[in-house]
Amino acid sequence: MRPDLDPEQLDRYSRHIIMDDVGPAGQAALLDTDVLVVGAGGLGSPALQYLAAAGIGRLGIVDDDTVERSNLQRQVIHADSDVGRPKVESARDFVADLNPDVTVDTHELRFSADNADLVDDYDIVVDASDNFATRFLVNDACTLAGVPFSHGAVFRFEGQVTTFTGDGPCYRCLFPKAPPAGTVPDCSTAGVLGVLPGTIGCLQATEVCKLALDYGDSLAGRLLAFDAGSMSVDEVPIEPNPDCPVCGDDPAIDDITEATYEGRCEL
Repeated sequence: MRPDLDPEQLDRYSRHIIMDDVGPAGQAALLDTDVLVVGAGGLGSPALQYLAAAGIGRLGIVDDDTVERSNLQRQVIHADSDVGRPKVESARDFVADLNPDVTVDTHELRFSADNADLVDDYDIVVDASDNFATRFLVNDACTLAGVPFSHGAVFRFEGQVTTFTGDGPCYRCLFPKAPPAGTVPDCSTAGVLGVLPGTIGCLQATEVCKLALDYGDSLAGRLLAFDAGSMSVDEVPIEPNPDCPVCGDDPAIDDITEATYEGRCEL
């Protein structure tokens, strides 16, 4: 056993430690990993819950919103008593109660081009945002910084998840432009099955743990599309786009302050 895992940690993470593919060294790697979660809502809640339980040593949480009662149907780290509180504070307290090993950095702000250099301070990023502008910004910031990130999205009974590692296609290869405004309603308009973000957020947390452990095959280069209605999963290949403005042969974006992250997220 590694001496840097104390008796309480050996007990807490025992089901990891007895796994040949994790063991004490793998658990130590998880404890040494820093993860930034952009969004503490439907996707961020299960991702934070399971990353904290797994022993990810440092979690950064970015969100500028407060808890509303309508969030509680799916945002499982917040409680009725948290209504009106900043989500980053509620999330921080949840993680502290779950696992005292985890250090939490709260960033009560909207992820923007002005603060996107936050990704430089973390090993892995979880894109748990709920709008295309932020998704493009997370992609561009992480791709330019060489920081891998897990992307997730949900809509009614459908969800999708993939991982971008920086050595393959990026989110702009998959979605060159955001759909026109008003063509894709958000959850407040279209609704979402409450358990669905849990499914997708857990898959994102799984991808993060695998990256931290350097184990298995990530979802890099492929998108999992999950349909809860038919309980089916489709896999869609993601091909690199040589004309991608971020990771293509002649990238047009080398500074995120040069791009516009509103509307259709064009250059």
